[in-house]
Amino acid sequence: MSGRRIVLGVSGASGALLGLAVARHLRRLGVEIDLVTSAAAERTLAQECGAGAAEELRAMAARCHPVHDIGAAIASGSVPVSGMIVAPCSMRSLAAIAHGLDDNLLTRAAGVQLKERRRLVLLARETPLTLAHLRNMASVTEMGAVVMPPVPAFYLAHGTLAEAASQVAARAVDLMALSDPCAQPWSPQQSG
Repeated sequence: MSGRRIVLGVSGASGALLGLAVARHLRRLGVEIDLVTSAAAERTLAQECGAGAAEELRAMAARCHPVHDIGAAIASGSVPVSGMIVAPCSMRSLAAIAHGLDDNLLTRAAGVQLKERRRLVLLARETPLTLAHLRNMASVTEMGAVVMPPVPAFYLAHGTLAEAASQVAARAVDLMALSDPCAQPWSPQQSG
C-alpha cells in the first residue's frame, strides 16, 4: 500500500536522534519504513545515541537497505512509496541530491522522489551555513524538496533534547500528509 510506505534516510550529520524520532513517529502511525543509513550515520548513531541505537532503528524498519546497493528496490521510481525523509541530512548528502549525483542508495532514493514528484523532506543539519549550502538548499527546493532545518519549537519549552527532537520529527512526518498532524501545535496560551 503506497500511502503507508516511506523511505527514511539517515546520513552522518550530527543529530542522529532525529532519525530515531522520525522512525518512532512513522512506526506509531503504522507506516512501513524502508531504511537506508550511511556509514557515517552508523558511527554518529553510536556516538550520540548509544551502542544499541542503530539496532533499534533497524528494528523499526520493514526493510533495511545497504547504502551501496544501488540496485535496491527504492532506487526505482516504479516502487510505490509516498516519499522520503532524510533525518538528519548532511551537507554532503544535500549537495549530492542538489546536483543529481546518485552515488549511493540514500542520494539515489532521494533523486527518485524528485523525479517522480513525490515528497522529499530534508532535515538539513549544519550551522553556520556557507553560500554553497544555501545554494544547494535553493536548488533542491526548486526541484520540489522541502528543506527543514531541525529548529526546535522554543515556544513549547521542551524540557529535554529528546522532546525537542520528537517535535521536529513529528513536523517532518506531518509534511508527508499520511495522517492527522502528529506535532504539537502552537497555541496563543503558550505565549508569554
